[in-house]
Amino acid sequence: MKVTAEKNEKVANMIFGSIYPLYLNRLVKKGRTKEELDQVIKWFTGFDQDTLQALIDEKVTYRTFFQKAKIHSNAHLIKGVVCGYRIEEIEDEFELYKQCRQMEKLVDELARGRKMEKILRQEKK
Repeated sequence: MKVTAEKNEKVANMIFGSIYPLYLNRLVKKGRTKEELDQVIKWFTGFDQDTLQALIDEKVTYRTFFQKAKIHSNAHLIKGVVCGYRIEEIEDEFELYKQCRQMEKLVDELARGRKMEKILRQEKK
């Protein structure tokens, strides 16, 4: 599927703090924890726990959330399909949408029981 400017804008204006509980509920049902969810998000975004919680409390949009993030240097290793979109085929002009889908891919892997060391990608040596 192709990302459109409208789709990118719709995601950019979504409130991260309203999506976070949905991620958490899904993971808890699968036997994962809030700490694991936070670990994955902090790895991806570079946020510490206080910053992450403040952004949730402030009800920032995904646009603001990702503008403040320092995306992990290994994020390019996150590949696959999320919601019908192949992450590595999302155009650079839709960077925010790509980052959102990358984060969702990490949450999906956590929900599926993948080991944390696999989710938090490392360059192969």
